[in-house]
Amino acid sequence: MKYTEKITKRLNSLLEKTYDAEKGYKLGADKVENPSIKRFLESKAEQRYNFGHQLKAEIIAFGELPEKSGSLKGDLHRTWMNLTATLSANEEEQILDEVERGEKSFIEEYDEILKDKDMVLAPSTENLLLAQRNSVQSALNTAKVYQEMVS
Repeated sequence: MKYTEKITKRLNSLLEKTYDAEKGYKLGADKVENPSIKRFLESKAEQRYNFGHQLKAEIIAFGELPEKSGSLKGDLHRTWMNLTATLSANEEEQILDEVERGEKSFIEEYDEILKDKDMVLAPSTENLLLAQRNSVQSALNTAKVYQEMVS
């Protein structure tokens, strides 16, 4: 497999997760009442929207086509979020738990790509992935603060 195919496959996987995260954050923002948590979730949805455009631009720069939507796994995750939030006494805590779980998975995928010894990343790709990964880590840290607040 050529480098451009390999990297764009990995970037498209991230792009799918980005679509999923954006939809998940929007769903969470619709379900919470706490204004601070709602703003946090809305800002993360917007951030993931921007991540998607950045990833698409990077994929196109490699001469490949970006994915157009999220994954079935993401759809199932949001359905699960809906169900558990409906059944949960503390909807905000449940949503923040799901945010934490999703962000940890996202960070793992960024780390796998960034640490892949078989693939030397172009500087633009590496810088983009590092910046996005660090933003996801920051979102995870903020979600943990909100979790402590609502539990």
